[in-house]
Amino acid sequence: MIPLSRIREAAGRIAGKVHRTPLLSATGIGRPFGARLSLKCENFQKTGSFKPRGALNKVLSLPPEERARGLVTVSAGNHAQALAWAARIAGAACTVVMPTGAPQSKIEATRDYGAEIVLHDDRATLFDRLAEVRDARGLVFVHPFDDPEIMAGAGTTGLEILEDLPDADVVLVPVGGGGILGGIASAVKQLHPKTKVVGVELAEGPGLAPALAVGKPVTVNRPWGTLADGMTPPFVGALPLEIAKEAVDEVVVVSEAGIVEAMKLLMTRAKLYVEGAGAASTAALLEGKVRFPSETKVVALVSGGNVDLSRIGSGLHLPH
Repeated sequence: MIPLSRIREAAGRIAGKVHRTPLLSATGIGRPFGARLSLKCENFQKTGSFKPRGALNKVLSLPPEERARGLVTVSAGNHAQALAWAARIAGAACTVVMPTGAPQSKIEATRDYGAEIVLHDDRATLFDRLAEVRDARGLVFVHPFDDPEIMAGAGTTGLEILEDLPDADVVLVPVGGGGILGGIASAVKQLHPKTKVVGVELAEGPGLAPALAVGKPVTVNRPWGTLADGMTPPFVGALPLEIAKEAVDEVVVVSEAGIVEAMKLLMTRAKLYVEGAGAASTAALLEGKVRFPSETKVVALVSGGNVDLSRIGSGLHLPH
């Protein structure tokens, strides 16, 4: 696991630069499922997701000479925005390799934060394209999830959860590359080992469960056009996988349809505008993938709120 001291160092490094997001009660949503539900609202974070915690911690921990070379990363959107924002704070140049099919709102936001964008058609070879750009320009690669400083920053979310709810019984965390899961699991299990940590994957393209089955990261097929694009990197990272082996109690999957229903419920009942990945933890409740005794204190991570307005009407089938 990421050492608790390293997560606390990250918290000090990024304090005052990122938001301390609220843990909101959602008892009406959780009650039918036996949960005293709380929502950790990272959709209110800088750039609209949890990602700036890790990105800023990483950038600020780099030696000045490395920041001066310029930064490069690969992302479908949330990490792209986060690193562009963090690079601007630190006065560093930033280049992002993004899949051509990434949400237009995330592409535009990343560009608005000052990054240069390199679009690439094939998601399976995004990291190959990244390597080409990095090597040609001599840039410093900031991994979106498989990096201890990125994960230490993500782990500050776990610190805040237990500060606000020290006796939390269960924490539900969406899984893409595994960075936020590894960071939160590291913080939670070192502070309160009895708290259960559950990873939530997209059933149409899981990555953690297949990696756990063979004991190493594997490249997996991910769906195109999903509202949960934040859960679709081509593989789960090696370090998140090792942490999951040690500190994650259970991994469940939720369907795209379940995520859509959770997005609608969070909009109408909790008044939260969230993206698909941000609704995945709540979807695990709605689809019955996790069950608890009555009055179990459950925290669902709302990991982000960056969803295209243009996709709301058709993707969620909401009235105009």
